[in-house]
Order: sequence, then structure tokens, then C-alpha cells
Amino acid sequence: MRDLITTAEIWKEGSMYTSYCPELDIASCGHTQEEARKNLREVIAIQLEETEKLGTLDDLLNESGYTREGNVIKTGKKIVCFEEIRIPVSIQ
Repeated sequence: MRDLITTAEIWKEGSMYTSYCPELDIASCGHTQEEARKNLREVIAIQLEETEKLGTLDDLLNESGYTREGNVIKTGKKIVCFEEIRIPVSIQ
């Protein structure tokens, strides 16, 4: 068993919460933040297991910027800031 270190973004949409892993471009949802987080973990685990069965796991991880270090799979990307920004645009 290995541990994958990744990012989870969670936001509320109506009465549901959406969870998203930007590194792997995988999303899920739930009725609570914890359920959305749990569902995202499950979807990521399924994706990794299925791509391993197909023999394409290393390709997926490499394309997503991940490396294996012992029992840990982690991305070389480091989030240095997460913030909401406002951009004025000239659109109708």
C-alpha cells in the first residue's frame, strides 16, 4: 500500500459540496464537506487501481507530475499561495 499526497478543493454548490483534485483532474461530490472529501478519496483510489490494472498508472502519475518515493507518491508541485482573485474583464 502506498500513500498519495494530493490537493483537494471543496466548495459548496447549492445544497451539495463539490470536491476536486486538480493534479489528477478528478471530481466528486457529497451532501457535506466530509462526504465530498471521502467520495473524492474513493474516486481517486478507484482511478489509480484501474489504471494500474491497465498498466498505465506510471504514465498517469508522470503526466500529472507525481513521483514515487518509497511508499509515498507525491507531486513536485508546491502550492505557495491559494487565494481568490478579482480580474476586471471587458465582456458583455
